[in-house]
Amino acid sequence: MGTQESGVVVGKDDEAGLLPLFERKAGRLRGAYRVFSSTIMVGICLIWFYRLSNIPNGEGERGKLWAWIGMFMAELGFGIYWIFTQSSRWNVSYSHPFKDRLSNRYEEKLPGVDIFVCTADPIMEPPTLVISTVLSTMAYNYPPEKLSIYLSDDGGSEFTFFALLEASHFSKDWIPFCKRFKVETRSPEAYFALDSSSLQDSKFGQEWLAIKKLYEEMKNRIESAIETGKIPKETRDQHKGFSEWDFNITKQNHQSIVQILIDGRDINATDNDGNRLPTLVYMAREKRPQWHHNFKAGAMNALMRVSSEISDAPFILNLDCDMYANDSDTVRETLCFFMDEKEGHEVAYVQFPQNFDNLTKNDIYADAAFVTSGVELAGMGGYGASIYCGTGCLHRREALVGRKYIKGSSGQWNIKSKKNVDRSINDLEEASKVLASCSYEKDTQWGKEMGLIYGCPVEDVITGLAIQCRGWKSLYYNPDRKAFLGVAPTTLDAELLQHKRWSEGMFQIFVSKYCPFTYGHGVIKLGAQMGYCVYLLWAPTSLPVLYYVVVPSICLLNGVSLFPEVSSLWLLPFAYVIAASNVYSIFEFLSCDGTPKGWWNFQRLWLIRRTSSYFFGFLDTILRQLGLSQTKFSLTTKVMTEDVLKRYEQEVMEFGSSTIMFTITSTLALLNLFTLVWGIKKVVLDFRAPDQLILQIILCALVVLVNLPVYQALFLRSDKGCIPSSVMFKSIVLASLACLIPVS
Repeated sequence: MGTQESGVVVGKDDEAGLLPLFERKAGRLRGAYRVFSSTIMVGICLIWFYRLSNIPNGEGERGKLWAWIGMFMAELGFGIYWIFTQSSRWNVSYSHPFKDRLSNRYEEKLPGVDIFVCTADPIMEPPTLVISTVLSTMAYNYPPEKLSIYLSDDGGSEFTFFALLEASHFSKDWIPFCKRFKVETRSPEAYFALDSSSLQDSKFGQEWLAIKKLYEEMKNRIESAIETGKIPKETRDQHKGFSEWDFNITKQNHQSIVQILIDGRDINATDNDGNRLPTLVYMAREKRPQWHHNFKAGAMNALMRVSSEISDAPFILNLDCDMYANDSDTVRETLCFFMDEKEGHEVAYVQFPQNFDNLTKNDIYADAAFVTSGVELAGMGGYGASIYCGTGCLHRREALVGRKYIKGSSGQWNIKSKKNVDRSINDLEEASKVLASCSYEKDTQWGKEMGLIYGCPVEDVITGLAIQCRGWKSLYYNPDRKAFLGVAPTTLDAELLQHKRWSEGMFQIFVSKYCPFTYGHGVIKLGAQMGYCVYLLWAPTSLPVLYYVVVPSICLLNGVSLFPEVSSLWLLPFAYVIAASNVYSIFEFLSCDGTPKGWWNFQRLWLIRRTSSYFFGFLDTILRQLGLSQTKFSLTTKVMTEDVLKRYEQEVMEFGSSTIMFTITSTLALLNLFTLVWGIKKVVLDFRAPDQLILQIILCALVVLVNLPVYQALFLRSDKGCIPSSVMFKSIVLASLACLIPVS
């Protein structure tokens, strides 16, 4: 499914004879997959029929009856969820832009683009990381006078402002260097981390060393200021912006701060080669303890208002601070989708996949999401309903601020804003501060019908759905060269925390008025509604997974069979569904550039996530619906110690904390280990047992194999990344108690 073949070109030549600016290609072997998928569905239906037609009804089987009913409910849940996963696989398509056609046709009419970079904490998201992302976007291969970069600092840190000021100076050397030597990795931190052994004593080599020296000096100044907790006096005196921090500022209590560091309107704002520089703006929206600040959604909405005052570009690219630009032509390529004469006016946003530059060879924490990026999201794009993922997304401003799509509209990309042409920087800054104040949104539609929607931890997904339900289409674009690269979690704790927030937020959408089956009914296609539910139902899928991991093991200890005997024909649908789905899963994973070991790591994380973070995401959502909990937003740190980094590079799983999620993971691993030992003993002593319990023994064995790193962290490792002894003792006790549960 991950490869492509020639498909239907989107749009024929229009009346003026213009070729389309993009085409769409259908996924290869789509018809064959539909046939294969149908056979899996037949097997699932047979499994359901087996459960319903073989319900235990004998005396003394009350315990088995309830276990049997639970198995049916779990398998019913698995089957329905599997049907949802097929919706996107049935309509996989890939889009391809023609940037040369765009340049030939519209080079002098290219629209303005505002780029939003969001950061929230100078400790968890170091300023040096943030400015590397900013610099990578400043160096895009795009007319600089039409490019404006906005940094939203929700930490309100003068050190982040200082870092951005330093970056504005360094950009005068960095941008010419990138364009002169056609450097594609335009994040200086990522670029200088590349192998430089091929450098020779040439003009390029000399300039490379010079620019690297400038970068290291800038980094040292920033890190030194952070370490000492003090901005150099000469720097403070040189820029008026530091006066904003003369007040008693804290992260949660400060006034609006808007500073234009580079004014792209000024023809004298040039780099060291005399070429224009893009606009660069720092913003810290007002924070007050008595006002809810609505997390990242609030920051994005403030950025939309502030940018409308300063540059008001018709297109907006939003990035997380750790997601740097990796292809200088990304903006040009993406605009092809918006500016296509036939279909571009329908497109609200184009979403890129999230890729990371710090993944291990076999992706130990399954962050690459190869199948999600290569198949599932491409399938959603095939419905014109690509999911908005919160970063790496180029938006049409009018769609993002809440306007409905009007059929026959020609789009607003070619409108030029003239309201700030004659205004001074001070006037623009003061006017923008009002737009970034806490009280500005009071009694308005911001966060409801305008901008990103409030009240959900995954404001991006719910906003994308709302945009589509206003009549707009959205596309998915996964280019050969990764457009953006970020930083993936390097510890299991951070990984599970991130997935808990995602699963909780997405399940909140499902149980709210924004459920795709009601909110999107008659507006977006049924396949897209089902495709959304693949992610919105992450949290409740924890229940059948937990049941399947726990109950068959306990029944095995009691000698209670829950599956057909080996000699029964009813074993065939179970065997076929399990074998066929897993064989295809491996094929699909490998075709999306994964490795065999990476697939096995994915199976491990699939189990761990669903039995821990997704389960707690489910519980928190239920508590929230009952009014017993409130929405929270948790950042994952982008900083790691040397020993954590070493274990990560060696692909050794990092536990190292006493979180309750690790207690659950360890308990389930030990429970299945205990039952497997008992099952093997039963095989040796009772030759009738294997025929009745073989599938339960195999199920336990698979769970044990998947959890091998957990056993190592429990009993064999002594480094700081092992499972703490307190977690180990609690897990042993809980697993032992579970083994004593009677089933008769």
